[in-house]
Amino acid sequence: MLDRIEGIRHQFTRCRTLEGRVDHAFEAMQKLGFDALIYDYTPVPMKPSGEIAIPSFMKLRNITGAMHEYWCDRGYFLIDPVQLLAARTSVPFFWNYEPGANSHIRRFVTSETEPVARYLLDHDMPAGVTVPIHMPQGGYATVTGTLARSAPARDALSNIADFGLLAQVFHESAYQAYIRNLPSLAPVSLTARERQCLRYCVEGYSAKEISRFIDRSIPTVVLHLTTATKKLGARNRTQAAALAVRHGLLGEV
Repeated sequence: MLDRIEGIRHQFTRCRTLEGRVDHAFEAMQKLGFDALIYDYTPVPMKPSGEIAIPSFMKLRNITGAMHEYWCDRGYFLIDPVQLLAARTSVPFFWNYEPGANSHIRRFVTSETEPVARYLLDHDMPAGVTVPIHMPQGGYATVTGTLARSAPARDALSNIADFGLLAQVFHESAYQAYIRNLPSLAPVSLTARERQCLRYCVEGYSAKEISRFIDRSIPTVVLHLTTATKKLGARNRTQAAALAVRHGLLGEV
């Protein structure tokens, strides 16, 4: 088993970029009977309210349509029963959105989540297997292989153990490629207010909400977040918060 893990790890390290490692994972998943790949990562999986957080990035393979837009921009990720279950377990699981199907996500399926089911069914992704990955520092990822209606589920389910192993090793490799391209934070020094605002940002609060928490104006909060984002060399507040968490910059204020 150890030799097998090292063999898989070595195959991933031959690809230098995150996109290359995602491509390699998708090729390996296809051999296990899956039709498409969904991979996402966030440094903070849950908000204090108990809601899951929008991921820092989401990678898709062999998926048509605008799934990234719907899940990340329109908020489908927040009501996706697969993600609601994945955030609460560490065990790979099979899911199925077909009407009347009995799967592990059934308890999360409601009228509110109907748009998710409708989108997946319309785009021929009715079922799949998801591997939740909870990292020691609080980071969180899911690796999902989807099945088309024409694909025999038994083939993929018979390989669920292999898929779970592949997903774990893939994420380790993909995460390393991801952080390698992030800016160095060695010289960064955040003020107490900047750290405080970023901590609330990590928890999913808006500038307006943060302004109420810290009793400052909205423009002041925006200024703190903008300054911290520039210091961290991040593209936006979300990436700034992720970088600050990852490098341990958000200690007690």
